[in-house]
Amino acid sequence: MTTRSIEDYLFDLRGYLVLKNAIEPELLGELNDAFDTFPDLPYQGWWGNVHRLDNNGFTGAELQNIVEAGAPFEKLIDHPSWYERLLHYCGEYESYVEGLFIDECFASIRRQGGFFPMHSGAHEGNVRNQYKYYDGHFRCGQVNMLLALTDVGPGDGATMVIPGSHKSSFAHPEFAKPWNERQRMDTIEGAVEVHLNAGDALLFSDALSHGASSRTNSGERRVVIYRYGPSWGNTRHGYRYSDELLARLTPQRRRVLQPVAPRHPGTPARAADEHVV
Repeated sequence: MTTRSIEDYLFDLRGYLVLKNAIEPELLGELNDAFDTFPDLPYQGWWGNVHRLDNNGFTGAELQNIVEAGAPFEKLIDHPSWYERLLHYCGEYESYVEGLFIDECFASIRRQGGFFPMHSGAHEGNVRNQYKYYDGHFRCGQVNMLLALTDVGPGDGATMVIPGSHKSSFAHPEFAKPWNERQRMDTIEGAVEVHLNAGDALLFSDALSHGASSRTNSGERRVVIYRYGPSWGNTRHGYRYSDELLARLTPQRRRVLQPVAPRHPGTPARAADEHVV
């Protein structure tokens, strides 16, 4: 069995893959150096085109639109460790709209006491994050790339998943409770921690029920999360990339952030127009 076929089997079975040593040590160092220089933004504060928008009070600091924070984050857009895999799983591969789009990208810093409640799951039936395999192709609505910049082991607030829940017809009973009353995932039956070393990446279908365990250790849990979907998607929070960022990106990276460029009167024809009937 080839590497790709065993990956496809495990991704279909479990809903996630772990990519060991996904980034080179030099890039890992650059990203951690960048984290060291982040300003202490208040909630809803802006730093250029980066915005602090924490998901809830337990998640720690989350800096959205992090691709605007400099070159190390731009390198993650199409990093070779995951770019082709994501195109394969959620990029409408071998279709007329083939290509990727980053739905959301943010840096997360979680300290002692932080956690993330369980959410998502195939039972919701959302098209945006659906898991689908059809006629030899994966047609996932969203696949997340979570990159660990620090070791994430027991007590570090690891991502937790319920394997197989990306195809489950039933909601976990815990979903019957309101968001703010759900148990921490550490105590939820069927959930497992995904431990990562610094530089490892976790790819997972967003249809997978997931969250994060409680961080009981001191120090910081540092991760970067880029959510990828098909080229026709739109950003979850409505952020727009700056002209300065788009101008300095490589063509491939620019196509991921802006797969469909704005069209104005006089815009030349594009290759995609050949598919219009």
